[in-house]
Amino acid sequence: MQIKKNIAVSETGFVFDPTSGESYSINKVGQEIMAMLKDEKTPQEIRTRMCEQYDIDQASFEKYYYDFTGMLRQFQLIEEDE
Repeated sequence: MQIKKNIAVSETGFVFDPTSGESYSINKVGQEIMAMLKDEKTPQEIRTRMCEQYDIDQASFEKYYYDFTGMLRQFQLIEEDE
């Protein structure tokens, strides 16, 4: 899974989809996850980095991660791996 190439993400957490014209706001953690998805990091790499960087256990992070990526999927901001 990765963020679609045409999706713009600003340093302030503003996400813009030029295809639909929709825009969204995300927090700092969401920005970091989106950046790692753009860099084609695996869910395991993302989980490891975030659990090390923020004092969060893996189960709690996985819930947040799957909720967040579910939202990205719902708003059609990601491309699924084939």
